Amino acid sequence: MVAAALLAVAAPLSGQVGPSFEGSVHPEAREAIDGLWSPYCPGLMLEVCTSQGGAAMRDSIQIMAENGLGADSIIEYWVAEFGEKYRAEPRFSGAGIWAWLLPPLMGLAGLGLALSVLARRRSRAPGGPAPVDAPTVDQQARLADAMARLDREEAPDF
Repeated sequence: MVAAALLAVAAPLSGQVGPSFEGSVHPEAREAIDGLWSPYCPGLMLEVCTSQGGAAMRDSIQIMAENGLGADSIIEYWVAEFGEKYRAEPRFSGAGIWAWLLPPLMGLAGLGLALSVLARRRSRAPGGPAPVDAPTVDQQARLADAMARLDREEAPDF
């Protein structure tokens, strides 16, 4: 019955064309407008729809809000009129719950995968160069001979 009364109030406004109440939008109307996709501009929110139908719908929402309806009631009215696909935020029940739960779950799964890959790479990576034993006496003598020979070969002949 309330919906019929609202429709009677909003119906004369549906033929109007022109700017919405941009200067003084009722807070409940703003919330309702932000919560609906436009049935007149496919793929656009009602807020940015430039068609005459979108402007008339925004005007009707403004009138509904000024008559005391809350944003949720206004959204429910228009969803009943045009269908559930015009609700901007899915309900947190039924199949709509997946729209709320799936993105964070996928983010957590991706983070877990990245952390496991990093942990696996870290465990395979060597911890640094292998420790070097001190040279033996024989190795030190050979090194000294090689350095002396290099110095003699590189010495200028003049």
